[in-house]
Amino acid sequence: MIDQRFLDWPFFETAHRELHACLEAFVANDLGFFPDTLSETPDEVEKLVRRTVAELGRRGLLIHALAWETGTAPDVRSVCITREVLARFHGLADFAYAMQGLGSGPISLFGNPEQRRRYLNGVAAGELIAAFALSEAEAGSDVAAIQTRAVLKGGEWHLSGEKAWISNAGIADFYIIFARSDDNVGSKGISAFIVDAQTPGLTVTERPQIVAPHPIGTIRLNDCRVPQDCLIGDRGKGFAIAMATLDVFRTSVGAAALGFARCALNAAAMHARQRSMFGGQLADLQIVRGKLADMELDVEAAALLTYRSAWVKDKLGGRVSREASMAKLFSTEAAQRVVDECVQLHGGRGVVKGSTPERLYRDVRALRIYEGANEIHKMIIANQLLQIRA
Repeated sequence: MIDQRFLDWPFFETAHRELHACLEAFVANDLGFFPDTLSETPDEVEKLVRRTVAELGRRGLLIHALAWETGTAPDVRSVCITREVLARFHGLADFAYAMQGLGSGPISLFGNPEQRRRYLNGVAAGELIAAFALSEAEAGSDVAAIQTRAVLKGGEWHLSGEKAWISNAGIADFYIIFARSDDNVGSKGISAFIVDAQTPGLTVTERPQIVAPHPIGTIRLNDCRVPQDCLIGDRGKGFAIAMATLDVFRTSVGAAALGFARCALNAAAMHARQRSMFGGQLADLQIVRGKLADMELDVEAAALLTYRSAWVKDKLGGRVSREASMAKLFSTEAAQRVVDECVQLHGGRGVVKGSTPERLYRDVRALRIYEGANEIHKMIIANQLLQIRA
């Protein structure tokens, strides 16, 4: 049984508690099509993502990941609650939800009325699958190193380049492509474009299988032509659009990590109470109780940092780079520790393919890398600390 007392914290309102109850019912009643053990073939993974997106849309759960009024942001607490519950159920369910929010985030936050009308209703209904194409082979954490080019010719944008490690590559209906539209170096001169998946010149060239399976791939843009009205916001403001989008959704990475950690803690506690050892139970051993106490501390601290960051964004507004980086950094590192201890306490059972500890061990690892490697978040936190103390 998952401890739900955190819902009584002052970070939450009645609507958040109701959403949590709705999500618990959703994973219990609507996600029964998830197999106990994935075959992990690309076809099965893609079908699960598509079906999960459709079910989330049918139940109206994707609307929380979008901003419905220009100049506003989604309710980050709702996004975090959703990711935590879905991650606790299965990493692929969390992925399906998260990418609908992140993938359409630039349109949701900065799109014009026509762009919002054309895409957001479909995303919310689970009828359109979104993708956020920022990273490149040589431009991951260093976003300013983007080399994909966008040239305006004859009333059309011509995009050329390659995007790497793009979630939903191959199944997305549209991509948000970040490309360099001016010759300025660094973060200046990057723009954001909406590119429909069927646009000539856009191809998916590689779809690697990774530790925790989900749709991911490399996108090649070969003189890919899109109308001028596919530009999101102002020309040259793509870096700011990307950072503002990540500023909203980065906190929710901490929530996903929290979901994995809660699942691991619950599995470890249940196993410790049921496993016979030395004439008693595994939970009778003081060293095991010490491990469980450390795991509980990590979970509670991660929850506090994550929902503090979400509350600050929702209630105080503005940028929350510091709070989001703290939430993402601590929660993902803490979740890694909790999951590792869960595997250790299960012993041989913990490394059996398809077991809960083994699945969590693979699910949790990528969180310390994507949406800014944790080393980058240490730099963000330190930079803000030094500015405040200047």
